[in-house]
Parts: sequence; structure tokens; C-alpha cells
Amino acid sequence: MTGTRRDEWIPMSDGARLAVTLYLPDSGAHPCILEALPYRKDDLTASYRPEYTRLRDEYDYVVARLDVRGTGSSSGRATDEYPHLEQRDLAEVIAWIADQDWCDGNVGMYGTSYSGFNSLQMAAERPPALKAVIAIYASDDRFTDDVHLCGGSRRWLDLVDYCHYMTPMNALPPVPALWGDGWRDEWAARIAEHEPWLFEWLEHTRRDGYWEHGSIRPNYSDIGCPVLIVAGWADGYRNSTFRAIEALRAAGRHAELLAGPWPHAATSSCLPGPRIDLVPEMTAWWDRWLRGRAPAVEPPQARWYAKASHRPAPDLDEVPGVWRADEWPTPRIGEQTWSVAPKPPYEVVADIGLTAWLSCSGHLPWGQPDDQRVDDIRSLTWDWPLADGLEIAGYSHVRLRVSTTEPVAVIAARLCDVGPDGTSTLVSRGFLNLTRRGGMATAEPLVPGEIYDVDVEIDAIAWRWAPGHLLRLAVAGADWPNVIAPPSPLTMTVHGGKLVLPTYDAAESPYPTPIFVPADETADEDPSAVTWRTSRDVLARITGAFVEHGGEPYATPYGRAGEHYIGEVNVQTQTFAQSARSDVTFSVHYDDDAAGAAVDCVAHSVLTVEADDTELDVTIDLTCTETGHSGQQVVGQRSWHRRFARDLA
Repeated sequence: MTGTRRDEWIPMSDGARLAVTLYLPDSGAHPCILEALPYRKDDLTASYRPEYTRLRDEYDYVVARLDVRGTGSSSGRATDEYPHLEQRDLAEVIAWIADQDWCDGNVGMYGTSYSGFNSLQMAAERPPALKAVIAIYASDDRFTDDVHLCGGSRRWLDLVDYCHYMTPMNALPPVPALWGDGWRDEWAARIAEHEPWLFEWLEHTRRDGYWEHGSIRPNYSDIGCPVLIVAGWADGYRNSTFRAIEALRAAGRHAELLAGPWPHAATSSCLPGPRIDLVPEMTAWWDRWLRGRAPAVEPPQARWYAKASHRPAPDLDEVPGVWRADEWPTPRIGEQTWSVAPKPPYEVVADIGLTAWLSCSGHLPWGQPDDQRVDDIRSLTWDWPLADGLEIAGYSHVRLRVSTTEPVAVIAARLCDVGPDGTSTLVSRGFLNLTRRGGMATAEPLVPGEIYDVDVEIDAIAWRWAPGHLLRLAVAGADWPNVIAPPSPLTMTVHGGKLVLPTYDAAESPYPTPIFVPADETADEDPSAVTWRTSRDVLARITGAFVEHGGEPYATPYGRAGEHYIGEVNVQTQTFAQSARSDVTFSVHYDDDAAGAAVDCVAHSVLTVEADDTELDVTIDLTCTETGHSGQQVVGQRSWHRRFARDLA
């Protein structure tokens, strides 16, 4: 049985109209699953369609896919991610859906990344018809665990990816065949009124109300419906796992966790695996909470993949390990402590971190960590032999007594698994800007020479060291290019401390090993389609990282689309001066420009950032063009130049 696909408008109380695509079973009233996102449902993310048709045709669910206000073919302006107005819009959307004759009144929300974020946000808003959500690769804390900041410092490599590509994406036109006459006027208005989201993000360097809006942490009790969190250990949002489930359950909410080895990409086709078919897991969840079909056996509260010792590779196809299941929190979690001996003064290395690359990895080129030995040699390290092996699950902590020679310094800590041949595999890492040692809402410079007690939390992970391997702690004063390097050269001294790990006793768990429906045998990644390069200008003392990706145009419901990204970051290792550049092009071809002709629309944007010890100097140049029967013309151009304080970061 197959259903229909239909495009409609949802009217908002202020006169705006939001574009929605409905995937409808043949007849009857059914629960509806809503996904709301700014990534243009009809072209740039139209390739996601097979999942929606499966939910409709195999499981009899209605799926509603929505362009949020000002994006894709929805009217209004896209002023920022997760604005207050978006929550108001989505409450009206959910009420509208519940009132349609094809909906039985039960609505769920889900999505990956942005649409996982706003699923959690709407669960906290508690619209009456919203009965359950699934948040995939989504954060509970926008300040500490998003693409903007890390441990109180600016994420650096993300500037040349998501933080910039939303500028040209938001400057694309609505789909002419959907909008109808006047789509060119709407496009011109979007360009003229557009402001890059990046500027708002750069203004807020400390935890404040801006970041707290849209974060369910710490107000987990605001959530009003069951929550399923799907997470990946290779994803930047991995911290919204054990802590979120524990907090939600402590607040009396039904919450479950499914955490695999995955990056910020589909569990069915990503690197690394094992890959699973997530659709049966989601529909079992929806069946329970939207259709009232209680499971025959109550599922465990948490299922996760414990990664095992292995040789690293940036394009590893599958990570060895074992699936675990347990309640959470569980009495099978313990604590083991290792003493961290003092070390002589350490001269901070600005370009350390390249082997770990980017913590919010997804499709290539944002690949997996490589052998850590190069960075280990340039770090302070402590090793402990593990004759019997070791398994952990949760958040490790590095508690140190440190002093520095400058008022701004950071601690970048890595846990590694060292094999008998010396291969060092990254387990997890943590980062803390020491000027935020008193909390992320404040910034206090260090007094050179004074000793401070600091606690660096390591990102959530589940890992098994093989017997005979070494546990390694590596500590450095930078994690570049993942995070901006400190503003100036310095020396750091570790006066001692301890490493605390959350040990897990799997032998005592009463739950059987989880079993999942396997997915693609091979990943859909194509290394030949991307460039991922690091460089070192020896005499100029400049280290660089360069990425380029974007393939052939792909088919969409209304024509075709294409995208091309170039990103580059550099650091001068003597002065710690840094730069970033991003060049992004989005192109959409429409077979029908609402007057029967074909048209090509392009948004091209270039970002440059120069960082000295106190400021970021930011320039963005945006050009939008249309090519049709009369040739190419410039629809609009914008240029911005702004400076932002680093704020002891």
C-alpha cells in the first residue's frame, strides 16, 4: 500500500504561512510525526524522502515535514536558530495538525540535529497534542554542547562549516512552483533583510539567557512527554546522553537512550558502524506513545555501544565493540581513580589537536580521529597499565592543580587507549577555558604563577580497554583546530591531580544484549569526493587545515540542487595569531519558475576571520544570482564587517 505526498500551507496567527509537505496514508485518521527544520525540505534535504515514505507506507503514519519560518518556502524571516517565535509557530502547527481529518489527534516530533533540538524545546512547551518526541543527535545545552563554544572558548573549525553556510542557505529563494507569482520579490526581500546568524553567536561569549533559551538543561522537569534520545559517540552532541536520561527520569519523565558509535549522520549508512536501521526503533516508540501499544516486555532505559580497543583510522568502516543494556542510573557504575603526578613546566603548543580533528564529525571530510601519537608526544602524558582491561560508561573527570604564565589559558585533556605496539586511539576528550573555572557565566583572568584547582569533564563515552593495553591521559594547552588556540604563547605547569573514571561492570547486568535490524553493508561515504588536508609552512611557522567537498547536482522534487564548500583555518605557532576562511555556494535549479520556464538560483558567500589576542575581525560577502532565458543577473549583494571581543577566550 502506498499513500500520497501533498504540499500545503499552514496559516499562522500573525498572517505568516508555513510550507509543509505531508506524507499521507491512503485513508483514515492516523498519528502524525512532525519534523520542523530550516534546511529546505524541497531541495537541499529532499534526499531524506525514503524515510518518510517508509513511515507512511510500512507503518501507516502521517509525516509532516515543515520549513520553519523564513526558510525554504515558508514566509517570514529566519532571524536566528530556535527563536522564541519558532516555538510559538510550532505550537500552532501542532494544533493545526491535530485538527486535520487525516490525524487522529496524536502528534509526535522528531528529527536530527536542529529538528532534534526543537523537538526537545517543544516537549518543554507542552502543546496538548504532542505525545512523545525522538531527539537524534541533539543537545540539551546550547552553550557547552553545540557548534558555537566548547568549555568556554570559541569552536574554530565550525566557523568554516555550519556557522557560515547558514548565511547563503538562508539567502536562497522559496520554491517558485510552490510560492507562485512574486517569488522573485520574496527572494530579493530575503537578501535585503538578511543578517548572518553567526553575528549573534559571536556576541554571546558567556552562558546567559540567550544560550539558556532552547536548552532543556537544567530544567528537565519542563519536559511534558516521553523522550527517546538517539546519540552517537562520534558526534559532537554526545553529552546529551547519560546525563539527560538520568535527569529526565529523576524528574519523573519516561526517557530512553540509544547511543551507538555513529557520527552526525544516518545510523543506516554512516562511518563508522555497526550500522542499524533506526526506523523500526522509532516506530516501536511511536506505536507505544501515539497508538497506545504497550510493549510485551518493558525495554531497558538505556542501550549503548561500548567501543573496544582498535587501531584508529579517519575513515574506519566499523568500530569493534559490544552492545549494552541497563537501567540508568545503574548500580553497576563505579568509580576508579588514578593519581596524576606533577610535571615540569610545559610550553603550550598552539597547533596540537590535528590528529583528533573535529569533535562534531559527520560525513567526510569531518572524519574520525587518527593515531594520537603525534599529539601525545607534544603533550604531557601519564600512562597506567591495564593487565585485566577496563570498561567505562559515562563522564570521566580530570582534576588538576595548575598554574600558568599568562592570564588566559586552557586545558585540553584526552583519554587514549594505547596498544602493545604504541598505537594511541582516542577514547574521548574534554576542554576547559580556565578563565571560566568559576562557571560559564563569568570570566576571570588567571594570576600568573598562582595555583588553581580545576575540574575538566571528559565527553561522555562507553569504552572497553583490552587486557594488556595502557590507559593514557594526555594534557595540553590547546585543542586546535577544533577550538580556537589561546590568545598568546604561554607556559603551563601541572602540579598534580587525579583522573576519575566511571567504571562499568557488564557482567552484573540482568538485561540481554540488544539486537537491532542491520542496515547498509557499506557506508555511503565517498572519500574521492572530498579533500581533507593539513599543512605546515616550516619557515613561516604556520599550520593549516583545509577541507573541500560538494559533488554533482542531485535530483529534487522540483528540479535539482548542488552545494560546494571550501574551508581553511591557520595558526601562527609563534604568535598564536589565527585565521579562518570559508567559501560556500548553494545552487538550486527549478524546472518551473511559476511561469513555465527553467531557472537557476545561486547563493555564494565568503567568510574571513582574523583573530588577534583580543578580537575577531569578521567579514562576510554574499552574492545571489539568477540565470534564466535572459542570462545571468545579480539579484542581490550584501557585505558585512564586524569585530567581536574574544572575552578572555
